[in-house]
Amino acid sequence: MSGKIDVTVEFTGGLEILFDNVSKHSLSLANDADEGKPPTVRYLVKYLCSHLMKDSRKELFVLDGNVRPGILVLINDSDWELEGEDKYELVNKDTILFVSTLHGG
Repeated sequence: MSGKIDVTVEFTGGLEILFDNVSKHSLSLANDADEGKPPTVRYLVKYLCSHLMKDSRKELFVLDGNVRPGILVLINDSDWELEGEDKYELVNKDTILFVSTLHGG
């Protein structure tokens, strides 16, 4: 299978600091990027950590390979729990938003 899936990834609530203070990223992933299968949110998280994260504090975003508790994930403005969480297969033009709900004050 050849082709690309274009997705938009956004970070708010302080998470953008981990990604060089850039809150919005446009990515183009191969549609068979996940070991010959369509990329999932789980694949996307690994990709973000290895390709876009500039900060060494990876544990502020992921814990044991999963999105850290306290981070809300929206897939096209819908809670990822309604979409299958990290098993959701990305499709062209998806928007994935990561929001930290834990901040000081």
